Amino acid sequence: MQIVVISPESSDAREAASMQGLFEAGLERYHVRKPAWTPARLESWLLSLPAAWRPRIVVHARAGLARRLAVGWHERDRGRRTGPRGLGRSCHDLLSLGRRLGLYPYLFFGPVFPSITKRGYGPAADFPWERLSRILKRSRAPAQTRVFAIGGIAPGGLARCAALGFDGAAVMGAVWNGPDPVGAYRTLRAEAERLEAPRHAA
Repeated sequence: MQIVVISPESSDAREAASMQGLFEAGLERYHVRKPAWTPARLESWLLSLPAAWRPRIVVHARAGLARRLAVGWHERDRGRRTGPRGLGRSCHDLLSLGRRLGLYPYLFFGPVFPSITKRGYGPAADFPWERLSRILKRSRAPAQTRVFAIGGIAPGGLARCAALGFDGAAVMGAVWNGPDPVGAYRTLRAEAERLEAPRHAA
């Protein structure tokens, strides 16, 4: 299972130094989601980071900025697209998820657990988990789309994500709400690698 890290939504003095530690620890994708920032502020902040990081950075909902800076672009669910598709897209219902398999390299789907950062946000009590699992198995088709769980992902929760059929998880609160973002990521990555080992052995 692959772990993707999503940025804190607002300013965090630890972020740039933590990004360096995350990349050194093997993080492949860092998603920058700062909805309250203006495009100019976001661009200025991204330009302050080492250019060598850009192949691993994905910005949310800022397609023009992504093209200018040669970083990835992630579409919002129900977002308007006026050009090429993004690298990925968020989906929050099964219809949206099923329709977009095979169209994107990867999708985010959730919430899978009650959110760590958004009080009261989580899956419905009657959510059809078996139907979700069947849809996720379709992502293994020839035009493969990797699907990442989002929403409330924390240590101990990856096993359920793997059992449902997710390819990985996108995390935010589990990394940023504690004192050591890089250490939190390492813990999650180690758990993901333990879950991968039996599959590779088979």
